[in-house]
Amino acid sequence: QEQLVESGGGLVQPGGSLRLSCAASGFTLDYYAIGWFRQAPGKEREAVSCISSDDDHTYYADSVKGRFTISRDNAKNTVYLQMNSLKPEDTAVYYCAAHLSPWSHYLPTKRLDYDYWGQGTQVTVSS
Repeated sequence: QEQLVESGGGLVQPGGSLRLSCAASGFTLDYYAIGWFRQAPGKEREAVSCISSDDDHTYYADSVKGRFTISRDNAKNTVYLQMNSLKPEDTAVYYCAAHLSPWSHYLPTKRLDYDYWGQGTQVTVSS
């Protein structure tokens, strides 16, 4: 059974860092584009960062550019989101999602593009 499991969330002070992990089981992430999304209370789920299956293409929301970095380790079947210089407005539940595409360069950024979702991990940025 295909499954994505996020980890690494928690409480951090403004300016701090966290690294989120998204581990896959039941399938190999090599052929999947991966997206990190977040949803704050009362808001729509939004794309934060995405990476194509060939790793050559990445997307970052304007609000996180220069602070967040997406990467993957195929040997560990895991994708990461390094989050630095965190702000209170980054507080949300963070989800990873996977999309299987026949085009390795394809970079989906919309929620409906993704086939598999994790259960989410809470990130709270507060002093």
